[in-house]
Amino acid sequence: MIFEGLSGKLITAILRPGKTPSGRENAAIVKRLLALVRQSWPKTHLIIRGDSHFAQPELMHVVEQDKAADYVLGKGAGHPTALRPMSDESMAEARYCLQTRTAYARLNKLPIPYRARLYGEAQYQAKSWKGLDTRVIYKAEVNQMGDNPRFVVTSIKNASARCVYEQFYCPRGQDENYIKHLKNDLSCDRTSDMGFRANALRMYYACAAYVLHYEMRTTVLKDTEMQRAQPSTVIAKLFKIAVKVVEYKDRVKLHLPSSNPMKVLLQRVTEAFATLPVLKPG
Repeated sequence: MIFEGLSGKLITAILRPGKTPSGRENAAIVKRLLALVRQSWPKTHLIIRGDSHFAQPELMHVVEQDKAADYVLGKGAGHPTALRPMSDESMAEARYCLQTRTAYARLNKLPIPYRARLYGEAQYQAKSWKGLDTRVIYKAEVNQMGDNPRFVVTSIKNASARCVYEQFYCPRGQDENYIKHLKNDLSCDRTSDMGFRANALRMYYACAAYVLHYEMRTTVLKDTEMQRAQPSTVIAKLFKIAVKVVEYKDRVKLHLPSSNPMKVLLQRVTEAFATLPVLKPG
């Protein structure tokens, strides 16, 4: 699933076999995506962001070929013998910092700090990265539960290690929320059919529902209490309403409850829908 990270717009979702994607597969998807995006935004600087499954040389080569694109990709917890030792000095410093701050807080009866963080850069180059111009950024974090180092590989040169990690990589967590909206609220993972194409169609319907929800939230619900609501909230408050259906010979009348707490907002939504043009089939 690929989203526009600032707005939350769904760009595409691709159903694929349930195994870790290869570098060639991810590179092919990103290459096609970049070509399509460049048709409308030829000079816009793009940041390709992903977790450690996407830190593959094939994908990084594709991004580096675009002079107006960079990547920020997770690197797991770090190789235990090659990469992780490069952060040992900063980890020790963060460990000492947390111990000192904790002792000071207890002495003065202050809230105990949960973590201490430092950022740095490791001089690391995997053999498969030959020909790539990469940087490896690390976060040396120690919290009350223990050590928590994190590593990121990036092509961004003119930003500090902290800036790359906090401002470019960490917002990827918001994309996880978009995925949850698709999975938990719209059931895009209900791929229980025996056929691959049928399951792809099911996912397509869920993605279409996500697009409709996004447009509704950013237009009709803009400047209301639900402008940031997730799909399940909108469904529960605006669509799951008790209605009395009365059938006549020439029409069907819907009697809505007069004491609905969302009455004003519901009226606004229905009036906005009434102004939309009626699409013809096909």
